Amino acid sequence: MTSLPDPGLSHVIGDRTVPLIEETVGDMLARVARTWPGQPALIVPPQCVRMDYAGLDAAVDRLAAGLLALGLAPGDRIGIWSLNRAEWVLMQFAAPRAGLILVNINPAYRTHELAFALRHVGCKALVLPRRFKTSDYIGMLRELAPELDTCVPGKLHAAALPELRHVLVMGDGEAVPGTHAFGAIATCGDAAALARMRAVASTLSPHDAVNIQFTSGTTGAPKGATLTHRNIVNNGFFIGEAMRLTEQDKLCIPVPFYHCFGMVLGNLACVTHGACMVIPGEGFDPLVTLQTVQDERCTGLHGVPTMFIAELEHPRFSEFDLSSLRTGIMAGSNCPIEVMKRVVEVMHMSEVTITYGMTETSPASFQTTPDDPLDRRVDSVGRVHPHVEVKIVDAEGRTVPRGVTGELCTRGYSVMQGYWEEPARTAEAIDAEGWMHTGDLATIDAEGYCRIVGRVKDMLIRGGENIYPREVEEFLYTHPAIADVQVFGVPDAKFGEEACAWIRLADGATCDADQIRAYCQGRIAHYKIPRYIRFVDSFPMTVTGKVQKFLMRQAMLEEFKRAQGGG
Repeated sequence: MTSLPDPGLSHVIGDRTVPLIEETVGDMLARVARTWPGQPALIVPPQCVRMDYAGLDAAVDRLAAGLLALGLAPGDRIGIWSLNRAEWVLMQFAAPRAGLILVNINPAYRTHELAFALRHVGCKALVLPRRFKTSDYIGMLRELAPELDTCVPGKLHAAALPELRHVLVMGDGEAVPGTHAFGAIATCGDAAALARMRAVASTLSPHDAVNIQFTSGTTGAPKGATLTHRNIVNNGFFIGEAMRLTEQDKLCIPVPFYHCFGMVLGNLACVTHGACMVIPGEGFDPLVTLQTVQDERCTGLHGVPTMFIAELEHPRFSEFDLSSLRTGIMAGSNCPIEVMKRVVEVMHMSEVTITYGMTETSPASFQTTPDDPLDRRVDSVGRVHPHVEVKIVDAEGRTVPRGVTGELCTRGYSVMQGYWEEPARTAEAIDAEGWMHTGDLATIDAEGYCRIVGRVKDMLIRGGENIYPREVEEFLYTHPAIADVQVFGVPDAKFGEEACAWIRLADGATCDADQIRAYCQGRIAHYKIPRYIRFVDSFPMTVTGKVQKFLMRQAMLEEFKRAQGGG
C-alpha cells in the first residue's frame, strides 16, 4: 500500500478508487463505439461533417488500414501540420490504431521550424492542408523539398528532409504533384489492408509511444515530449470525469488540436465518455464560436482566458442563446478571477473548471470540480488528479510545508516517456525517482487546493523581496478599467529587478499610470507596485493563447536602450 504523506507538508496523492484504463487509443474508441454507436461523435459545421460513433470508428478503421497500405509501419512517425479540421480528428485516432506515432506540428511553424520538427523525429509522412488564410502550406513545403513536384507520390527523396516519403494533402481541389489526396487514403483500406491493420492493432500495448508534442522552445530548441496511449487515454478520461461529461454532452472545441488542450482536454475527454466533439472552425473566431454553441446547443466550451474575453467583449454577444452551456475548461495561461466570474454568470457555465498541467504530463495534474465552492474555483487550479502524486519543493529539493511557495513536481501514469531521443534533457526534467520537475512555482493549502504563482524563471527578486507576477496580476484585475494585464520583471541597477505591467484597458475606459499606482497604494506591498506601466492594445502570444512575456521584456529593454536607461 502507498503510505499517506504528512498532512503538514505540500505532498498530495490523487484518489485511486477508479482504476486506470489499460487500453490503447484505438481499443478505447472501438469500445465506446460499441457502447454508443448512434450517439453524435463529431460535428464540423464548416466542412458539413456529422458522424456518429459507429461511423467515426468505421472511418478510423479505413484510414488506419490505408496508412499501412501506403507502406508505413508500426513505430513510424507521421506529422500533422494543420489547424482544426475533421481530418485532424480522424488522424488522431487512425494513426494510433495503425501503430503509428502522431507528431503534432504547430500550424504557426514556418520552414525552419517545420524542417527541425520533421528531421528531429524522423517523420516518414506529413499531413497538411493546402493553405489557411495567408499561410501557403504546400508552398512552404516546396521550399524545403522542391523534389516534391517531380516525384511519384510516396517516393519523395528530399535532401533537406531525408526520411520523409509521403505527403497527404487535405481538402478538395486539383491534385498536388508528388502527394496523396487525404480522402483517397481510406480507399486503399481494402479487405487485406483491414486484416493487416487488425493484426497490427492486436500487438499494440497501452505503454507504446503514440504521440509527440513539441514544447514551446522559448529557452532553446523545441523538445519532443513523447506520450503513450496510457498517458493520454487516462488523462482525457479523468478530465472528462471532473467535467461530468456523459454521452449526452456536446463540447465546443475552438482551442487548437496540435496542442494538448484541444487534443486531450477536448477530443479525448469527449471520446472516453461518448460525448460529441463540435469543431467551430479551423482557427478561433469569437463570433463563429458563439454561433456554433447556439446552433448546436453545446453543453460545454473550452478556451484560454483571452478567448473567453474575446467572446464576452464581442459587440454581438448578447444576441446569442448560450443557455445550453454548463461546463468547459478555462486553461492554458493565468485565469483572471473576474473573467471566470463573468463566464459563470453570463455564459451559464456554472460547472466550468480550471485545469493545470503541462505537455510533459499528458497534460493535467490538477483540476477543479463542480462541487468545489465558487471561491475555490476562481482562486486555485483545484486538487490533484486521480492516480497523480504531487509535491512542492524548495531549492534544495525538500518538501515544503503547506502554504509555502516552491517548485511543483509531479509523478504517476501521466508523466511522459521522455523527450524524443534526448536522454540528457529528459534526465534534467525527470529525476531518478520519477518526479517531473515542472519549473512552476506553486502552493498547496491545508485542503489540498493548488495555486500557481508563477514560473521559477518568471519570479523576480526586487531588493531581496520575491515578487510573483501572478499575484500582482490578480490584484490589478480588480481595477474596473483593466481588461487584461501581464506583469514581468525588468533589470534595475539599484534593486536588481523591478516589476513592469503591460495593461489593456476595457473598451471605453481611460486611465493613466499614476492612477494605477494610486490604486495599488495601501492595497498591496509597496515593492510589488509596478514601477513601469505601459498601456497596450494586445500582448504577444503563441497560437494557443500563451502570453510570451520574454518578448515583452525584450521590448522594454529596447525601450530602455533608446532612452539610455530612462523608464
